[in-house]
Amino acid sequence: MIPRYSRPDMVALWSPQTKFRIWYEIEAHACDAMADLGVIPRENAEAVWKARDVEFDVARIDEIEAVTKHDVIAFLTHLAEHVGSDEARFVHQGMTSSDVLDTCFNVQLTRAADILIEDMKGLLAALKRRALEHKDTVRIGRSHGIHAEPTTMGLTFARFYAEMDRNLTRLQTAREEIATGAISGAVGTFANIDPAVEDHVCAKLGLSPEPISTQVIPRDRHAAFFAILGVVASSIENIATEIRHMQRTEVLEGAEFFSMGQKGSSAMPHKKNPVLTENLTGLARMVRSAVIPAMENVALWHERDISHSSVERMIGPDATITLDFALARLTSVVDKMLIFPENMLDNMNKFPGLVMSQRVLLALTQAGVSREDAYTYVQRNALKVWEHRTDFKEELLADADVTAALSPAEIEEKFDLGYHTKHVDTIFARVFKD
Repeated sequence: MIPRYSRPDMVALWSPQTKFRIWYEIEAHACDAMADLGVIPRENAEAVWKARDVEFDVARIDEIEAVTKHDVIAFLTHLAEHVGSDEARFVHQGMTSSDVLDTCFNVQLTRAADILIEDMKGLLAALKRRALEHKDTVRIGRSHGIHAEPTTMGLTFARFYAEMDRNLTRLQTAREEIATGAISGAVGTFANIDPAVEDHVCAKLGLSPEPISTQVIPRDRHAAFFAILGVVASSIENIATEIRHMQRTEVLEGAEFFSMGQKGSSAMPHKKNPVLTENLTGLARMVRSAVIPAMENVALWHERDISHSSVERMIGPDATITLDFALARLTSVVDKMLIFPENMLDNMNKFPGLVMSQRVLLALTQAGVSREDAYTYVQRNALKVWEHRTDFKEELLADADVTAALSPAEIEEKFDLGYHTKHVDTIFARVFKD
């Protein structure tokens, strides 16, 4: 992933140095377990730990791989250069490359999930703060992009909070799903290595032993993991799209913070563009692009092929680094977002009183008018407001069919804005259970 959309902690997780350090720990812990079983001499297992503080030379490993054409063998050769060829002769005994590669990959995905979970908690805190801040800030709700009925800005933030809270649970599930390791040998039968070695290595790395593996850990786990990342990305886009719409000039109910010295356009100095949320929309697409390849990786030939390998070398870092950046960016946008309550009221009253049409419709039916007739009475007056920007309430008061069923006081009562916000506290109690 390019540095522009990367944050250092997640990038470091996918660095060659981190990968080789995890490979080393897998091999060293496996040697300890084999020594405990009496399979290899204790002194050989202890000798492997001489490389505990070594910073593995990535260039040297690449140099060896250029000859061996095998990354794990290249690493093991380099490890022996530090430990000693005689002392290292039992390293990797009974193991296959996928024992190292797959277990390492799952360690990295698990640690990536930990970072993403913390990112999500930060976003949730920002959404909750803004929801409480604007719990009673009335704005018009829209369906199909058209004015519908009043809601509040706090409910908008609360809705996004609830969605992201579900995503937090999904990320926690994804972490649990992927936190398995396999040290089971060439086709997963433990023919040349005791299952106790797998138990030991997994315990040391914070994983659970894969119940049954072939030469690889089953890829349905990875498909589920990346699918969840895709869902989180879609939720990011959902929030970003709402903010982009709010920032449109003719709406302007909310906007990204525009910092001192920031420029919106190279040609038009007046522009304040929603560049961050537009960027988030694009980043969400990139995260989702990992989902289909991850699902296609599930079907492998027999006990293993490597058609999944090149895919995972790309989607593992790219999807997690991008999502980490996107969650942090969205948190900042929400934290600093500008809200314009006056514009919300102006927009709602652009067609005076029109958004109360359903209340009048229901009142007419409750007064004995058929639903078909009531709809006709209300709609014909609503269309006058659409076409001539007149006042909906005044049109109703001038309609003999309406006033035959409802008194002026009853019509007036139907325009009480508080009617639409009376259950906000109930909804907040459901969303923010604490």
